[in-house]
Amino acid sequence: MPFRIPRPKGLTSQIIFAMILGLAAGLILNDIGGGGQAQKWLTDGFLLVGGKIFISSLKLLVVPLVFVSLVCGTASLDDITKLGRVGGKTLGLYLLTTAIAISIALVLALLIQPGAGFNLPTDVTFTAKAAPSLVQTIINIFPTNPVWAMANGKMLQIIVFSVLLGMAITLSGEPGKRVLHFFKDFNDVIMKLVMMIMLIAPYGVFCLIARVFADQGISAIAPLAKYFFVVLFALLLHVSCTYFGLLALLGRLNPIQFFKKFKSVPMFAFSTASSGATIPVTLENVEHKLGVKNSIASFTIPLGATINMDGTAIMQGVATIFIAQAYGIALGVDQLLMVIVTATLASIGTAAVPGVGLITLAMVLNQVGLPVEGIGLIIGVDRLLDMARTAVNVTGDAAVTCIVAKTEKSMNMTTFNKPNNLK
Repeated sequence: MPFRIPRPKGLTSQIIFAMILGLAAGLILNDIGGGGQAQKWLTDGFLLVGGKIFISSLKLLVVPLVFVSLVCGTASLDDITKLGRVGGKTLGLYLLTTAIAISIALVLALLIQPGAGFNLPTDVTFTAKAAPSLVQTIINIFPTNPVWAMANGKMLQIIVFSVLLGMAITLSGEPGKRVLHFFKDFNDVIMKLVMMIMLIAPYGVFCLIARVFADQGISAIAPLAKYFFVVLFALLLHVSCTYFGLLALLGRLNPIQFFKKFKSVPMFAFSTASSGATIPVTLENVEHKLGVKNSIASFTIPLGATINMDGTAIMQGVATIFIAQAYGIALGVDQLLMVIVTATLASIGTAAVPGVGLITLAMVLNQVGLPVEGIGLIIGVDRLLDMARTAVNVTGDAAVTCIVAKTEKSMNMTTFNKPNNLK
């Protein structure tokens, strides 16, 4: 009888299997080195094309899914005033978890001291892009052209337009009901498209993971191992203590059940390193596995993917202490408090800017008088940590969504408690 490698049946198992294979393949390619034609064809050809196509397929769903889903959710609200209440709770929880995240990071970094005795390179440089002011960011939330906003992926502008359109549908009586019926049918079609894209997810995950480790390798971690693992430990601590604690205390929900039903999404986010690209998968899981009503999830998930950056905040906290220790600069209590405030507000203020993690870190370093050039020290491992903190970000989006939904009585507990049929 011929030997056959068993193929995992569930989507979660397939993604885990693809990640393991991708990690192994990437490390082998990195270890071979040499930069031959065959290796170049694999990393910059096959793996690059496969990963880019998968990410593009996900991104193509984000704008129509957020727009249609949010219009349906807003228009389905019986009480328009509920929207303001939901928005207030969501924003408050996102800011709270971000502040807790960076506090955890600062405490751990001060205790473990990842930058102590670090041999500082003399050629470290980093040029930070200018970040928009908080005032300008607030102004930019309101669209002048919704079509342009959708074409350019301006998520906050899309959210504002979708909410306004949904409210108008609700207030329009019979014409509004006819329009809502169209949007609900459209939403069902978009969700079917999401499931179609998910069929190629394991192959896309393999290409993405393999290429990252083929380029980076384990050797990239060695000089910054202490910093790297402090950030990872802080991320795990934030998920297990902050998110699970808030789910239990505020939402009266079982954190273990939450993790069992949602675990495939953080793994998916890890491979894509993009909260935005993971929105379709997050929405699908939160609604159909965790039982959150579309009227809540369609608002909280896109908003969270745009402004909730707990993983990034943790990186900023550890990186700030690491850079200060590497340069031999002591930070006072007032400066540490300034780091917490600046990083928390920056999670909203630079939400629409590419490379947000390093931009907000530059803002934080400037605020407390540390050299921005120190960012050059951590760039080598930032790509790997970016994957991990994206997984934390999407978990935070889902946790806050569940808490808000439970407090608003917009959660199907039968669905939440039902055993997960995907292994």
